[in-house]
Amino acid sequence: MKTEHILDESMDPSGFVLLADYVPHIVQEIRYYSTYNFIGERIDGYEEPCALLTIEAARALKAVANELLVQGYRLKVFDAYRPERAVRHFVLWGIEDQDVRMKPYFYPDLEKQELFSKGYIASRSSHSRGSTVDLTLLDMSTGKELDMGSPFDLFSERSHPDFQGVTPQQYENRMLLRRMMLRHGFEPIDCEWWHFTLKDEPYPDTLFAFPVSSAYLKR
Repeated sequence: MKTEHILDESMDPSGFVLLADYVPHIVQEIRYYSTYNFIGERIDGYEEPCALLTIEAARALKAVANELLVQGYRLKVFDAYRPERAVRHFVLWGIEDQDVRMKPYFYPDLEKQELFSKGYIASRSSHSRGSTVDLTLLDMSTGKELDMGSPFDLFSERSHPDFQGVTPQQYENRMLLRRMMLRHGFEPIDCEWWHFTLKDEPYPDTLFAFPVSSAYLKR
């Protein structure tokens, strides 16, 4: 069984970069910095609305973004590196907090506990290893997100990449994103069309805990 090593915040995150420095035209809507997420409040560890990734994942995503740009699309990122304490925030909310105010928007057909048992929320997240990203596509001709058949963080079978209840165009939009990410070394998961992890991630056994902050990277 693999052992995960959790680094504390005093350690220098020298293997990480600001994604915007690698992909200047990327759009960012860091949901866990805001209150518009499945909990309904800013998540612990998100000190700035910016995406951080390992250098390797940022380089691979730059290749994805450049190829899509030629086709008239931009990447829009909802989440990237996620501190370990943010994951603890999720878990404690699931176990102890009775607040379900965001249920109609993010998990209308499930109970809170099912979000964990069905794999939508993990007690140990790949995001904390720094090479996982949640994202979608933006059509440059309209300035709008492509219609994927379900919004980001809708915890439902409708968000499974292969869900057959979406329209042919919605399915093709999902597959366009999937093909591009696969081509440049990312792997998907089976319950969220927006979630991808770099296959050859540099820190497969490490969970990081430093905050999401551009200032922290410059220390």
